[in-house]
Amino acid sequence: MTKIIDPWGSELPEDYVKIIKDFGLETFDKELFPDPNRLMRRGVVFAGRDLKIISKAIKEKKPFYALSGLMPTNDQIHLGNKSVVENLKYFQEKGAKTYILVADLEAAAARGITVEEGRRRALNFHIPAYIALGLDPKKTVFYFQSQNMDVVRLGYEFAQKITLNEFKGIYGSADPGRIMSAVTQVGDILFPQLAQRMPGIIPVGIDQDPHMRLTRDVVARTKQQKFFAPSSLYHKYMPSLDGGLKMSKSKADHAISLPEDIASVKKKINRALTGGRDTVEEHRRLGAEVEKDMVFELLKQHLIEDDVELQKIYDDYKSGKMLSGELKQLACKKMETFMNDFNNKLEKARKDIDKINILKFV
Repeated sequence: MTKIIDPWGSELPEDYVKIIKDFGLETFDKELFPDPNRLMRRGVVFAGRDLKIISKAIKEKKPFYALSGLMPTNDQIHLGNKSVVENLKYFQEKGAKTYILVADLEAAAARGITVEEGRRRALNFHIPAYIALGLDPKKTVFYFQSQNMDVVRLGYEFAQKITLNEFKGIYGSADPGRIMSAVTQVGDILFPQLAQRMPGIIPVGIDQDPHMRLTRDVVARTKQQKFFAPSSLYHKYMPSLDGGLKMSKSKADHAISLPEDIASVKKKINRALTGGRDTVEEHRRLGAEVEKDMVFELLKQHLIEDDVELQKIYDDYKSGKMLSGELKQLACKKMETFMNDFNNKLEKARKDIDKINILKFV
């Protein structure tokens, strides 16, 4: 029986190889893309769909787009959002027309956030945060689902192409709010192709794959409209600092939010699960079990850009030359630098919010 991945849940699949097999994904090959980013180089990006068509578009300088969404339900985001933005930034820099949708309709249907409150949160925090994380505001188009009647129209049209049993097979259940959210997301994913039929890449966490499968099924059933089936790119989750499978809001004591008071972040890092040995003597003799160390994982995924620097830390820690306490001190220092930079860029983006390219619809 095929396992269901729930995009609204918090469970992380343990076996990424099995996920690739079960869902017909292709293992990510960093050689496909020029100058792969940190997440691509280090295996954090692990799978995708139809990546060769995007690789070809980049190399031949053909039109393509990159799209993601933001859910305006809180006044903080998490490190998974940071990973999505970094991958979007990569494709943007390689020529992708970049779109960010504000999922205010989905927030209303699935989370009970009013459209008005969703808009306030998006303008005050989420859109500036995505810019602070690296998106070029001059090259990024933002829009609100609730104002985009093209997306709503596509959602209603595509709903006729899906059976209830198929929906349950993909999502596990079929309550009305979930159905509306899903078909609207299909409309979002294909919206850029209304202006021009072209390939598109959607960077997401693996829990969002159901939306990609539904969209690709819809494209196959609307061949006369000549949509390109969207490509997708999947990154692993940042584990919880206590060694759990996923860093999530439900485990706030072991998860880092953006923004967050640096003193709070440092406490979490200092309590994090490490791969250090029980005594200094044993650690010097045997070295760290780096594969168990959540602080090293934080450095690898988010805080150290230079591969040579990361390799030296790995070697020193693995050999026992570096202690767990020293690794934590380094991570705290790196995190403070990152958080200060993020906060400064966030405030600047907030001041410039009127200059953001937000689609207006008549």
